[in-house]
Amino acid sequence: MTDPHAPALVCQNVSVTYGPVTALEAVSTAFDAGLIHAVVGQNGAGKTTFARVASGLVRPSGGHVAINGHVMRGGNVSAARAAGVELVHQSFALPPSFTVAEAMEFGATGAGRFFTRSSLFARWRPHLESLDISVDLGARIRDLPVETQQGIEIARALVTQAKVLILDEPTAVLSPSGIEKLFERVRRLKAQGVTVLLILHKIREVLAIADTVTVLRAGRLVEGPLMTTDVDGERLSRLIIGDASRGLAAVDAQALTGAGTVEHGPTDAKPVTAAPVLKLSSITTFGDPEGPALQDVDFEVRPGEIVGIAGVEGNGQRTLVRLIADFAKASRGGVYLGGHDINTQPLAQRRSKGLRIIPFERNTEGLSLSSSLWENWTARALLEKPLLRLVNPALLRSECDAALKAWGVRYDNVAQKAGALSGGNAQKVILSREIDRDAKLIIAAQPTRGLDIGATAFVWDALRQARDRGCGIILISSDLDELFDISDRVNVMLAGRIVGTFTAPYDMNAVGAAMIGAS
Repeated sequence: MTDPHAPALVCQNVSVTYGPVTALEAVSTAFDAGLIHAVVGQNGAGKTTFARVASGLVRPSGGHVAINGHVMRGGNVSAARAAGVELVHQSFALPPSFTVAEAMEFGATGAGRFFTRSSLFARWRPHLESLDISVDLGARIRDLPVETQQGIEIARALVTQAKVLILDEPTAVLSPSGIEKLFERVRRLKAQGVTVLLILHKIREVLAIADTVTVLRAGRLVEGPLMTTDVDGERLSRLIIGDASRGLAAVDAQALTGAGTVEHGPTDAKPVTAAPVLKLSSITTFGDPEGPALQDVDFEVRPGEIVGIAGVEGNGQRTLVRLIADFAKASRGGVYLGGHDINTQPLAQRRSKGLRIIPFERNTEGLSLSSSLWENWTARALLEKPLLRLVNPALLRSECDAALKAWGVRYDNVAQKAGALSGGNAQKVILSREIDRDAKLIIAAQPTRGLDIGATAFVWDALRQARDRGCGIILISSDLDELFDISDRVNVMLAGRIVGTFTAPYDMNAVGAAMIGAS
C-alpha cells in the first residue's frame, strides 16, 4: 500500500555492479512528489544507471527503490509501471516506419490488437492534444522533427497515468528552442501533479527548469537533492567536476558543464589566409541512407582552422562526412582536397592526400571491438598502402605500443581486445591513429559524445594542437557549448543545406534559430 505523504521516489543504499565495474555505490536519496528534480554529473557518473534502476530496468546489486512508500522488487519494469514510474530514453524507441497513431497504439498496448485508422485517430488525438502536441496522426515517426518525436515519446509514457516521469538526457538532441518547448511541457506536467526527474548535463538547463538538483560523480552521491534556489552555477560546476577542474581554463570549464551563458570571445587563432585544404563547390548529392541529400552546399576549410558544424541531428551532417569519405556520391558540384578534384577518387587515395576521420560511432565505425588494439591501430596503414605487401606484425605491434603510450591510453597490452577499453581510452586509440603528422584535414564527428570531462578536455586539446600545426578540422557536434568553445567559425546545417555561418562572439539564440529555420 502506498503512503500519500511519502516521497515520490526513494533510493536506499542502491548499488549496481557489472563484474569489476561499480556503476552506482550505496546511493541514498529521496525525491519529493510534485516537483521537477534534476540529476546531474559528467558522463560516466551513473546518471543513466540510476534512471534504469528507478524505472525497473536494472536490478540493483544492493539496496532498494521505493515508490510512494512502497518498496519495489528491483529489475521489474512491469511492477515499476504499475507503481506509476515511466522512463523516456535518450534514444527514441517508437518504430520510425509507423504513423503517429500506430506508434501510440503500439507503445501503449504492444502488437496483436486489431484497429482501424479512424478508431486510432479518435483514440489518440485527445491524448496528444491534452499535452499540447499538434501533429498529423497519419505522419510517419521518421518524418517528424526531433522535438515532435520526443513529445510523442512523452505522450506514450503518460498513457498509463504515470506519477513519476524520468527523462534521460532529453535535451541532448534538441535545438535551444526545442529545449524551451520541452521545459514548457515539463512545467505543465508538474502543474498536473506529475513528479519529473530530468537526467541532465548542463547547469544552465538545471537552473532554468528544476526545483532541486542531485549530483552524482563516479557512481557516488556527491550532494542533493539541493534546492536550486540555494545554489549557483559556480558551486554546481565544482560539485560536478571535482578534481577534474584543475588545470582547465575557465571558459573550458564553463563549456564542459554549461554553467550560465559562456561569453565566447573572438578566437586566439591567427587569421587564416592559405588556400582551402577542403572545398565543396555547389555540391548536391544523390539520396543517402544516412540522411537527407546535400543541396547546393558551398563549404571550405583552410589550414589552421576549426570549422564547426551545428544542427539538429539528421540534417545532413552524416551525408556531408560520407561525401568527403567517398561513401555518398555527388550528382552535381566539385569536391577538392588540397586543390585536387577527388570526386572520383576512392577513400584510400583521399587518405593518402591527408584525410583523416574520427567517426560518429567509435564502437561500430571507429573500432572493431572484437579485434586487438594493434590490429585496430594498423588498419589505417593497411588501407593507405597496397594490400598485397609483406607486413611485419612485430614491428606494427611495437609502433602501436609506442603510439598508445604517447597518447596516454590506459591498456594492458596491444593484443587485448578494443572492447575492453573505456570510452575515453577507446577514443584515444582512434585519435592516435587519425591525428598524425601527415594529416591535412581531420573530420571529428561527435568526438566527445559519451566521454567524461577529463577525456573531453583531452580531445579538445588534441584538436587544438592539430589546428595549431596547420591542419584543417571539421568539428561536428550537437553540443553548442563545445562548438562555440573551440571552433574558429560555425556553420549551421538544416535539411542538407548550409543556412548560416557564425563567428565569435557567438550568439546562441541566433545559432539556435538557424538550426530550426527561424532566422
